[in-house]
Amino acid sequence: MTGSGPRLQLLVRADCHLCDTAAATLRQVAAEAGLTATEVDVDADPELQAEYGDRVPVVLLDGREHSYFAVDELRLRRDLDL
Repeated sequence: MTGSGPRLQLLVRADCHLCDTAAATLRQVAAEAGLTATEVDVDADPELQAEYGDRVPVVLLDGREHSYFAVDELRLRRDLDL
């Protein structure tokens, strides 16, 4: 892992059906990799809301944007060496 933050984060907002679907997929992939994905509400942080609020859910891998609107599962598996 790079940095001190979580390896996998999912940026979400309340009442977002795409976020719910992405969270389920990310939890499954993270578990297979022995990781835990952390969910962060973009609406609780003005900086995150300004940067990512128009395209949630957003997957961050090692603090970098990996995919948005949906989990790019094949790419994520590849990037996690699964």
